[in-house]
Amino acid sequence: MSILSRLLTGAAVLAVLPAAVSAEQVTLNVLYNLPGFTRFHQPIAEAFMEAHPDIKIEFQAPAVAYNEGHQQVLRSAVTGDMPDVFFSGYHLLSELVETLEPRGQITPIEGFVAQEDAAWVDENYSPKMYALGNIGGTQWGLPVNASSPIMYVNADLVRQAGGDPGHMPDTWPELLDLAVKINALGDNIAGMAYDIGGWPDDWLWQAMVYQQGGQLTDPETGRVAFDNEIGLNALNYFRAFVTDAGQPVLDWDQSRQQFGAGLTGLIFSTPAHVQTIEELVGDRFELATTTFPIDDKENGGVPTGGNAAVILTQDAAKQDAAWEYLKWVTGPEAQNMIVRITGYLPTNKRATGEEFLAPYYREHPNVETASHQADRSQPWAGYPGGDSVRIWRTQRDIIAQVMRGEISSEEGLAQIVSATNGLMN
Repeated sequence: MSILSRLLTGAAVLAVLPAAVSAEQVTLNVLYNLPGFTRFHQPIAEAFMEAHPDIKIEFQAPAVAYNEGHQQVLRSAVTGDMPDVFFSGYHLLSELVETLEPRGQITPIEGFVAQEDAAWVDENYSPKMYALGNIGGTQWGLPVNASSPIMYVNADLVRQAGGDPGHMPDTWPELLDLAVKINALGDNIAGMAYDIGGWPDDWLWQAMVYQQGGQLTDPETGRVAFDNEIGLNALNYFRAFVTDAGQPVLDWDQSRQQFGAGLTGLIFSTPAHVQTIEELVGDRFELATTTFPIDDKENGGVPTGGNAAVILTQDAAKQDAAWEYLKWVTGPEAQNMIVRITGYLPTNKRATGEEFLAPYYREHPNVETASHQADRSQPWAGYPGGDSVRIWRTQRDIIAQVMRGEISSEEGLAQIVSATNGLMN
């Protein structure tokens, strides 16, 4: 080989070195909640890295739940080792922004959105879905997972009680009547399970407030807004589920096992549990799902659970890489994967097309149920004051006391209102 050839060959090698080096230059440290979500986060990240060889995704160990992940990020904000990207529960996003924005530790995404085509948002997200990442008029994240509580139905028990599993009651008084009839079947059969007393967050509490057309807080006073018949009705329902419909006061895992064994007529949970419950039920009985009952048809709704991906890094190169990752994980291909694995609502409009989810929904109607509540979706709210986690833990203990009959609904409501107002100060 001539000297010139060797030089040209060397130059060619050097020319590709920057690309090879750049493939390892941007590494995103990512934290998500719920270890079970590894099932979709890992393959989505692998597909993303294959399409973006210059970006590497490194996951932290997932937080056990939304509240724990939120607290982990707040602690890391003090110690200076925050993740670059975090999947924040919608109900905690406001608190996250209020805490991190003054410190310059969270990045609004509006500048990145402005770089996309003018129609990009409308082509990918419905207004209600996109708004889940908006706090105080600023867009802080993109919606990744979305769910609202649905009802799982033991169709066999419903029929035995004289009901029609294809036309379930859509108000709570009517549903409670059916649950009482199921409970009367005997043989240790419980009419229903609404496992709010052991739920890790206030999603099911907000659902019972929202379905009556209520709110968590008064936007004018900043105080509790359910210190009225709405809060009292909710607690009366919870107590009646136990006294009239035979609900045992169990933790979620025990309650789910009892439903799977055919010993509970109705149970309420996230659509993300569809596949798990289908596997649990097997062929013991016919399983169906239906929408969450709404007493106030004009103003009632359901809270949208799930999470939004937010950018915490302040490094410019990492921010650009994080934006590409956010677009990918909320894109139609990733959403198609997430829905098939979890049962969540797709957050991307294009994901419902024939090339993605439409055929799957036809084959899995239990998964499709949640999509019928899209027009009822309301934000999963947090409390002002930065103490939403402790507020719920306090509320949950009081609700459990009401359900066990240790205190009355009236006393329980007074305690919840007092404690919540106090913790918001």
